[in-house]
Amino acid sequence: MKTNFPASFSNRLQAQMGAEASLLLEALSTDSPTSIRINTAKFHAPVQLEKVPWSTNGYYLQERPSFTLDPLIHAGAYYVQEASSMFLEEVVRQSVDHSQPLRVLDLCAAPGGKSTLLASLLSKESLLVSNEVIKSRAEVLAENLTKWGAPNVVVSNNDPRDFDRLQGFFDLIVVDAPCSGEGLFRKDPNAINEWSPDNAHLCSDRQRRILMDVWPALKPGGVLIYSTCTYNPAENEQNIQWLSQQTELEPVSLSVDAGLNIREVQAANHVVGYQFMPHLVKGEGFFVCAVRKLDGDEWQAPRKDKFPLAPTGKKEQAEVAPWLTDERDYFQHYENILAMPQGDNPAWGAVIRELRIVQAGVLVAEVKKKNLVPAPALALSTIFKKDTFPAWELDLRQALQYLRKEEWAIDREKDGWHLMCYQQLPLGWIKRIATRFNNYYPLHWRIRMELPEDLTHSFLNHHA
Repeated sequence: MKTNFPASFSNRLQAQMGAEASLLLEALSTDSPTSIRINTAKFHAPVQLEKVPWSTNGYYLQERPSFTLDPLIHAGAYYVQEASSMFLEEVVRQSVDHSQPLRVLDLCAAPGGKSTLLASLLSKESLLVSNEVIKSRAEVLAENLTKWGAPNVVVSNNDPRDFDRLQGFFDLIVVDAPCSGEGLFRKDPNAINEWSPDNAHLCSDRQRRILMDVWPALKPGGVLIYSTCTYNPAENEQNIQWLSQQTELEPVSLSVDAGLNIREVQAANHVVGYQFMPHLVKGEGFFVCAVRKLDGDEWQAPRKDKFPLAPTGKKEQAEVAPWLTDERDYFQHYENILAMPQGDNPAWGAVIRELRIVQAGVLVAEVKKKNLVPAPALALSTIFKKDTFPAWELDLRQALQYLRKEEWAIDREKDGWHLMCYQQLPLGWIKRIATRFNNYYPLHWRIRMELPEDLTHSFLNHHA
C-alpha cells in the first residue's frame, strides 16, 4: 500500500541518502513487524520463534495477536517491544560492566520497554531509576515495571533538570529522547500527520536541553546512551556532536556484525552512532550512540545521612519477611510497607529524598486497621515466595475474568488470601469469604474489553 509522506520529509531523505531514499520510503509503506522480549526471570519455556538477532530474549511474531487477551503479558512473562530498540542490550553490554553493581537512570522511560530490558540485564545489586516527566505516563510506566517484577527499581516523575540534585551519581544514563518520530511512520500513521520540519527543529532543541540538563548527574567515567526513533541527523549524530562541543566526552565505538546491516554513522569529533533502517533490518527506524564522560566530580554519600523512610514495625516485618526469597529491609510510607535492598543504602536514600517518587522497591503490603493486605506488586515480584499463600490455578477464561475484576461463586478452600495464577505465574490476589471471594486486582489495571466466545491460548504455548 502506497503511503503519502510529506514532500519536505521525502526531499530531505533524498538529499541525505541519495538513491537509497526510495528503498527506505518503499519499506515504510510495508507492514511493521511485531516482536516481543521474554522475561526469563518468570518464563522459561523455549519458544520456537524467529530470534531478533541482536537480542538475547527477543523474538518476532508472524502476526500481531490480541495481547490484551493473553494473561501471560499481564503476569509479566514478556513485553511487546519494537525489535530495533532491543539493540540497547548490546550497547549496554559493550559500554559498561553490567555484571557489577551500577546506578542507572532511564530518563525518558515510559511506557517501559527499555526499563524492563535494563532491569533484566543489570546485576541484582544495581539500582535502576526509571523516570517519566508526564505524570499519567509515569503511572503506566510503574504498572509495566511492577508486572515485570524487578525488585531494585525506583519509578520517578521528574523533569530532566531535577537530576541536577544528584550530580555525579549515575554510572549509566539512557536518554531515549522524544523525537519527530520518523522511525514510527509505518507503525503509527498519526506520526506522519504530526511531522513537520518545524516540529523536527523543535525536537532537536528540546533534545539538546534534555542532554545538558541531565549531563551533571553522570559521574566521570560514566556512560550516556542516547537514542531516538528518527532518521534526522539534526536529532541524532549532530546533537551528540553538539554535546561534545559543550562538555568533555569520548565516543564509545561498538563491535557490530556487518551481517546485521546496522548502518554506522560518523560525524565530526569522531562521534559514532548506529542507525537502523527498515529496508536493511527487520525493525523500525532507530538511532543510538554511547559516549563516556571525562570530567566532573563523583557523588559522595554524606557521612551522616538518615534514611528518608521510617523502618516498619517489628510485628509487621516478622509477618512479611517470609513472603520474599531475598532478605530485605522494610520501610513504611504512610500505610504502605516497602521492601528494599538490605543494609545501609545511601544511594537509595538520596534518590528517594531528591526525586518525586511514584514507587520504590517492592510494595509488599498495605496496613489496614492493623491487618496486612498483600499488594499486587508482591504477587508479581520475582522475589516473591509463592508457596507462602494457597494458590489457585486458573484456566484461560477464568484468568481473563479475574483480570476483568469479575467475581464468581466458589465452594472450595479456606477463607483468607489466595494467589490467582495462570500457568503457574501469579496474576494477583483474592480474599475468600465463605462461598464467594473479593477480587483485589487493581481497578486501573483491569481489562475492559468484552471476552469473545472463542478464546485462544497464548501464542507462546503453541510454540513451546
